Amino acid sequence: MYKLLGGLKDYFKIQDIQTDNAVFRLHNIFTTVLLLTCSLVITATQYVGQPISCIVSGIPTHVVNTFCWISSTFTMPDAYKRQVGTEIAHPGVANDFNDEDAKKYHTYYQWVCFVLFFQACACYTPKFLWDTFEGGLLRTIAMNLNLGICREDEKQAKKHALIDYMLSHLKRHKLYAVRYWFCEFLCLVNIIIQLILMNKFFDGEFADYGWRVLKYSDQPQENRVDPMVYVFPRVTKCIFHKFGASGSIQKHDSLCILPLNIVNEKTYIFIWFWYLILLAMLIGLVIYRLLIIFVPSIRARVLNARNRMVPREIAISVSNKVDIGDWWIIYMLGRNLDPIIYKDVLAELAKSITVPSKKN
Repeated sequence: MYKLLGGLKDYFKIQDIQTDNAVFRLHNIFTTVLLLTCSLVITATQYVGQPISCIVSGIPTHVVNTFCWISSTFTMPDAYKRQVGTEIAHPGVANDFNDEDAKKYHTYYQWVCFVLFFQACACYTPKFLWDTFEGGLLRTIAMNLNLGICREDEKQAKKHALIDYMLSHLKRHKLYAVRYWFCEFLCLVNIIIQLILMNKFFDGEFADYGWRVLKYSDQPQENRVDPMVYVFPRVTKCIFHKFGASGSIQKHDSLCILPLNIVNEKTYIFIWFWYLILLAMLIGLVIYRLLIIFVPSIRARVLNARNRMVPREIAISVSNKVDIGDWWIIYMLGRNLDPIIYKDVLAELAKSITVPSKKN
């Protein structure tokens, strides 16, 4: 297991040049690694361990185990409120299973490891797109000025080169900014779609799964139904048919234990809470981006907050002279340049950028 998960540590390497936002990285890197880890753990449990074990008489056990795993098992939802040990054998397992309409079939467990893997791929897609769009632009123009310790002549030469680049490429960075904000919005869309699809994957039981788990201990004892056992049953039923010696059809009722669901229920309770937290952060991030785009007056404050060494009047001057794409590049440079160098660059830009006068 350590060897399986050890390869994921490369995703957590600190970036010397940051081209994105912390929430963006939480979605693209942390969530991707989280889902891949869950997928690997469940895959190891599913294919190395014994994911299902059925009790049946008159038939080889391994045959029933294989059949019930590849087909499906079922529970009786109305049996969850009955008394275990007197009315039913286990939660959700009753003997009135001839009523087909009362059965709830569980077929998801074969697909959980694959679904988690594809969810991880979907979470990584915005980062893949942004890395393709970005093309190393910030790394190129930053020129290792994130490290303030270098020769003075080299530092001055790089600062002048950076300022010359900005002056000669004014109003050419709008597409750069729009592509990044599109990738951030794609993260929000991805989380919403995944929540909807996971709810369908679990037959509508995932939307309030975590909330029901929280409320479980507050419910009266006689009305309690463990939501984790309801969504991820540990004991289920399976019917196996075969021909007898005279050619008649024989029905074998088996009781199946699903130890894999112990892992599934813990995995998805964590995913439920994490996805809601991530959804809230992404909604806040999108609102923040809309404010930056449509309320230009806050851009100077954002620049000033990025580096307190930059005087407020310089931040206002630069923000008023450049468009939204150039402002975004300048803001991102503030995350990647030495603070003193960044202050000098903004001061020079404030002096050098000229705004065309309006004709009467």
